[in-house]
Amino acid sequence: MKQAGKITGAAHWALSFLLILGAEAQAGGDDRRLEQQMADYWAEYVEAYPLIAAGFGAQGPRDVLDDFGPEARAAQVKRLDDYIEALAKVRVNKLSPENREHFEAYNWMLRNERANLDHNSRFFAFNTLTGWHSGLVGLFLAQPYFNEEDYRDLLSRMSQVGRFADQNIALLEEGIAAGYTQPCDSLQGYDATISAYVADDPLKSAFIIPFARLPESIPAEVQAELRTEAATLIHKQINPAYKRYAAWFADTYMSACRKEAGLSSLPGGRAAYDQLLRYYTSLDTDADTVHALGLSEVERIQAEMRQIIEEVAFDGDFAAFLEFLRSDEQFYKTNEQDYLNHVAWVAKSIDGKLPGYFSRLPSNPYGIKPVPAQTAPRTATAYYQPGASDGTRAGQYFVNTYDLSSRPLYELVGLSLHEGVPGHHLQISFQQENQSLPQWRREYYFHAYGEGWGLYSEWLGEEMGVYTTPYERFGRLIYGVWRAVRLVVDTGMHAKGWTRQQAIDYMMANTGLTEQNVVSEVDRYITYPGQATSYKLGELKIKELRRRAEQALGDKFDLREFHVVVLEGGSLPLSVLDAKIDRWIENQ
Repeated sequence: MKQAGKITGAAHWALSFLLILGAEAQAGGDDRRLEQQMADYWAEYVEAYPLIAAGFGAQGPRDVLDDFGPEARAAQVKRLDDYIEALAKVRVNKLSPENREHFEAYNWMLRNERANLDHNSRFFAFNTLTGWHSGLVGLFLAQPYFNEEDYRDLLSRMSQVGRFADQNIALLEEGIAAGYTQPCDSLQGYDATISAYVADDPLKSAFIIPFARLPESIPAEVQAELRTEAATLIHKQINPAYKRYAAWFADTYMSACRKEAGLSSLPGGRAAYDQLLRYYTSLDTDADTVHALGLSEVERIQAEMRQIIEEVAFDGDFAAFLEFLRSDEQFYKTNEQDYLNHVAWVAKSIDGKLPGYFSRLPSNPYGIKPVPAQTAPRTATAYYQPGASDGTRAGQYFVNTYDLSSRPLYELVGLSLHEGVPGHHLQISFQQENQSLPQWRREYYFHAYGEGWGLYSEWLGEEMGVYTTPYERFGRLIYGVWRAVRLVVDTGMHAKGWTRQQAIDYMMANTGLTEQNVVSEVDRYITYPGQATSYKLGELKIKELRRRAEQALGDKFDLREFHVVVLEGGSLPLSVLDAKIDRWIENQ
C-alpha cells in the first residue's frame, strides 16, 4: 500500500509532463489573448468610426457615418480605458517574438490615443490641411462602387450628412466653451473652403460624381432612380448642412478664434503640445530638444545648398539665388495639364529604378490627381491618399495645381519620391498587403515612421540617380531644409512664444519655398501642432538604423533587403522600429 501523499516515479513524471503542458498552454494563452484583444479593438474602432477607418484603408460599415455625439465620445474614452486595463494582464515575456513587437506597438498606440483625449485634441476637428467637410467628399469619391448595394449604402451615408455636420459643429462649440479654438490669422477665408462644396445645381455637386457613370450591370431605370435620389439628398440634406456650417463658422467660430498662434497660449496648452510632440514623433522628446535639432539641421543643409550655388556659378548671394528660383520662368509651367504631365513623367521615371533598391515590391498601383479646387488654395503642395487594404482602391498621389507660379518644377522629383514611390505609396502598400500582420497593424499610421520614410525616400533619390539637374538636387535640399525649419518654427510658435509673422519670416529667409507655400505651411503648423516635427525625426532615425546595419554587417549588408525589412512589417513607433532592426541585424 502506498503511503498517503507519496507519488510514484511514473506518477511524478506524468504530473511534471502535465505541468509543462499547462505552462506552455498558458504561455500560448497570452499570445491568443493579445491577438484576440487586438482584433476586437480594431473591429470595434472600425465599427464606431467607419469614415476615419476608411482613411486608413480599412473597410467598415459603408452605409453609416461616424458618430461624434457625446455618448459616442464617452464610449471612445471607456473603450480605450478598458483595453489598456486588459492589456496589462498580458505577460510580455510569454509572447512569441512577433507578438512582442505587436504588443509594443499596440500598447504605445492605445496609451497615446488616450492621452490625446486628456489634452483636448478632439476640439481640433479641422486644420488648414483638411476638415470633415473636405474629408467627407474625398472619401466618398475614393471609395469603389461595384453594384446597386454599394450605391444604396452611399445614399444612406448622404442622408446622414446633416446629423454629421451638426455633431461636428456641437463638438467645436464645446471647444469654444473650453477655450480651445484655432487661431484667427490662419483661418481667414476658411469658410470659403466649406461653401465651395455647395452647388445650386445638384448635378454639378462633387457629391454627384460617383453617380455620373454607374455600372452597366445596374438596370437603366434603377440608375435613373439612384441619380434622382442622390440629387434630392444633395438639395435637401447636403447643401443645407454645408450652408449651415459655413454660416456658423463665419459668424460664431471666427468670433471665438484665438488671437495667439501658439498652443501654449491656451489653458493647459503647453502640456497638450508636449503630448502631441510625443504622439507625432513617437519619441520621448521635448520642445527644447526638437528646436535645437532643427537649428542644427538648418545649418548643415544650408551648407550643402551653398555648394550647389557655387556649382552653377550663380552671381549673387543665397537670398538672391532663392529669389532667382522663385521668379525665373524656366522653372514653372503655366498650364495645369502640362504640369500634371511633368509629374507623371517624373513618377514613371522613378518607378523604373525601384527593383534596384527593393528585393520585392507590393502589387497595388497608384494614380495622380490634382488637389480638388475647393481646398487647393489653402492646402499643401501635395499629399497621398492610401488605397484600400483589400486592393479594391488604388492609392492616389494628389498634386496642387492652384497658382502654378508657386509650383516650381525642380521640386517635383523630391515631391514624387515622398508622396509616390518609394515613399508613402510603397510604404503603405507594403503594410496593407502583409497578410501576416494583425488587421490594425495593416491600417494604422504612426506619423514619424510614415513621414520619416517619405523624407528618407527623398534622400534615397540621390542614390537612385533620379535627380538629373543641380536645380532638382537643390529642390531636394529645399525640401530637406523645409523639414528642418519645421522643427524650429513649430516649437517656436507652440512652445517659445513666436508669432505667425516670425515663423513666416524665418521660413522665407531659410528655405527656397515661394511665399504662397510658406504662408500655407505656417498656417498648417499652427492649426496642426506637432505633426510637422515627425518628418525630420523619422528620417534621421531610419538613416541611423541603416548606418548601424551597414557597420554591423559589413559585406553581408543588403540594401534591398534592409528596405523591405523596414517596410514589410508596417508602421511602427520609432522605438519599436529600432528594436526590430537590431533583431534583424542579429539574425543576419
